[in-house]
Amino acid sequence: MSRTTVGVGIIGLSSEESWAARAHVPAIRAADGYKIVALSTSNRESASKAAAQYDVPAYFDNADELAQHKDVDLVVVAVRVPHHRELVSAALNAGKQVYCEWPLGNGRADAEAINAINTEVQGFVGLQGRSSPALRYIRDLVRAGHIGEIVSTTLVGSAGAWGDKIEPRLVYGLDYRNGVSMLTVQFGHMIDGLCWCLGEFSELSATLATRFPLVPRTDTGELVEKTIADQIAVSGLLTNGAVASVHYRSGSSSASNFVWEINGTKGDLVVTASHGRLQYSDLKIQHGHGNGGKLVDMLVPSAYRLVNGCAPTDGFYTLAHAYTLMRKDILNGTSHVPRFADAVLRHRLLDAVEIASSTGSRHSYR
Repeated sequence: MSRTTVGVGIIGLSSEESWAARAHVPAIRAADGYKIVALSTSNRESASKAAAQYDVPAYFDNADELAQHKDVDLVVVAVRVPHHRELVSAALNAGKQVYCEWPLGNGRADAEAINAINTEVQGFVGLQGRSSPALRYIRDLVRAGHIGEIVSTTLVGSAGAWGDKIEPRLVYGLDYRNGVSMLTVQFGHMIDGLCWCLGEFSELSATLATRFPLVPRTDTGELVEKTIADQIAVSGLLTNGAVASVHYRSGSSSASNFVWEINGTKGDLVVTASHGRLQYSDLKIQHGHGNGGKLVDMLVPSAYRLVNGCAPTDGFYTLAHAYTLMRKDILNGTSHVPRFADAVLRHRLLDAVEIASSTGSRHSYR
């Protein structure tokens, strides 16, 4: 790139209900050094309407034309998962940097095919939890030995959806074949954050279950079949020898929706949130010294907060941080934001969870 302002072209920026509109547009506008220069949707009329609504100068009904646009430096792919492989591949082959929403592809094979494309440009994946100020602080505390050697970790979280009813916008995700589910999306984000902070699993066992196989739509009451898991339990050893236990469940709990304990030889970290969607939770961190010491609140140092004009409670807060860090990667060649290879590793973990559950055996994925 010869310019310091990154020109962004968004594939999938249409109605106000789209994830691109609800999260990417405000995140890009909150981060410095970006300009949305183009968008594309599935038809010319919706593209024209979105361009006028979001003040974007160029619009297309063809993603290939967007990728070829001279002012586009970074292509953002924010559409349904089955289209990721085709669109990401086209943008990479056009010589453009790419940010693709998670999951990278509709399964491991798609992700590996994308990662195998031989190109000099960078591919980023939307595991934006790694850009969360709170999660980056937790990772640094662990790496600095603040609680000593990690002995074990336990996490219980609620997805907030996928339970005994379904919102219309999530009906698409009830079909396992579409590649977007509680396992691939919410659990994928959550387990990525855990592994990024504490290390990968050396081996794991798992149980997947569907406790609500028929669920009513919240708008019409129509019963819809669910072919995805809505209860996920994973346990195993991390590469550092620590014992890990994770239970991720659908819906919401009256007791707690996110509790994560990290137990070390010198003390403990307890991380809580109002909901279990780690990729945009406002995390509360507490520290306790060993032998059952009293928990003390830990504030995230201001140096970890890189974006002004938005708060941790905003749904696009961590994404805005991801864009801020990604601009540094694009301009300076640093490696703050996860790449396609990181996404492949996470897809392999999800594969391992499914295999371990179906076979009843322990499984490795590295």
